[in-house]
Amino acid sequence: MTGVPSRPLRGGVPRSATVLELLFDVVYVFALARLAGRIADDLTIVRHTLLSEAGQTILFFVAMWVIWSINAVTTSIYDPRSPTIQIGLTATMFGTLVLAVSLPQAFGERGVIFAVTYVLLQVLRPLHLALALRGGPGWIAPARVVCWHVTSAVFWLIGAAEADVSRGILWTIAVGIEVLGMATAWAIPRFGSNRGSYNSLVFSHLGERYNQFFMIALAEVVLETGAAVSFPGLSVGRTTVLVAAFLTVVAYWRIYFYHRSSDRPEHPGGSGSGSGPALSLTDRSNFSLLLIVGGVICSAVGFGQVVREPRYPIDWALVVVIFGGPALFLIGRAFLEKGIRPVRRSAALYLGLLALGVVAPITLLFAPVAAAVGVAVVLVGVALFDE
Repeated sequence: MTGVPSRPLRGGVPRSATVLELLFDVVYVFALARLAGRIADDLTIVRHTLLSEAGQTILFFVAMWVIWSINAVTTSIYDPRSPTIQIGLTATMFGTLVLAVSLPQAFGERGVIFAVTYVLLQVLRPLHLALALRGGPGWIAPARVVCWHVTSAVFWLIGAAEADVSRGILWTIAVGIEVLGMATAWAIPRFGSNRGSYNSLVFSHLGERYNQFFMIALAEVVLETGAAVSFPGLSVGRTTVLVAAFLTVVAYWRIYFYHRSSDRPEHPGGSGSGSGPALSLTDRSNFSLLLIVGGVICSAVGFGQVVREPRYPIDWALVVVIFGGPALFLIGRAFLEKGIRPVRRSAALYLGLLALGVVAPITLLFAPVAAAVGVAVVLVGVALFDE
């Protein structure tokens, strides 16, 4: 390869994330906060527009996840300390910041800004890498990615010029194309796929990136709940929600890092930098991470809304968010790692899903604080039973 040394499988380049990668994740703190804000706004609108607004939020979340996931894989294959990768990472960092700023009005007056920025990021980043690798066989892998993103760019740009409904349909197709590309390893008929390049992927580094992204999402639960409680101050109800949110954060942490569905030891050592136990990931684990982070963000919004809207009766949409978040998390965690007997070892997670389904409708009979407590009790139970 030319200009971009691939990360060696053994020795040489450190396995831990670089400072620039951590800085990249800092931008996603703001991006996830914007997404959480959209979900909270969705809960306050009239119900006949709820599904369309929720669909828009999901679309943006998946689009932002695609950007992060591609960057995490890239820096786990190529040396993130090389100038070429650092340039691409820095440019993506700024572009992500622009996208996050544009999120609240992306289906309004900022739609063109969002679409153009997204297309430039997704097309120029792999093109830049392909040009850096020219002269060797390595250029074909990022070139395949360019082809997929150029195809999706057509729908992004046309959608930016359309009204709300048409824009939503076209942008959904665009995101679908990119997700399909990731699922097929950017396969192109007669030109193969990037599946072979995953042989150079250092999963210990990728696992650490997953850990960091998960912790960023987990911080949103603390930020959203803490911010909601801090302004009116503590009371019996708000203190109860704060304690429930804290227990949920601890349960999420315990289940994520110490779940035993994988081939790794029950209590393994760190991944090199001490950020947490190493994960036995596969090249499809990014889809599980999507569910995990999405579930945690829903929990952040749910606890915040319970503090702001504590009166009976609880809104059914809020119940869906509060209990749907942990359900997404448990499903994602069950399939995050490769395992010998994943179903058997994930019994606690599936029982947790069942418990969430039983408790959720019961909370409709009580004040919203009951839903927060119910979720916390179920997740703490899963964390204890999963030992």
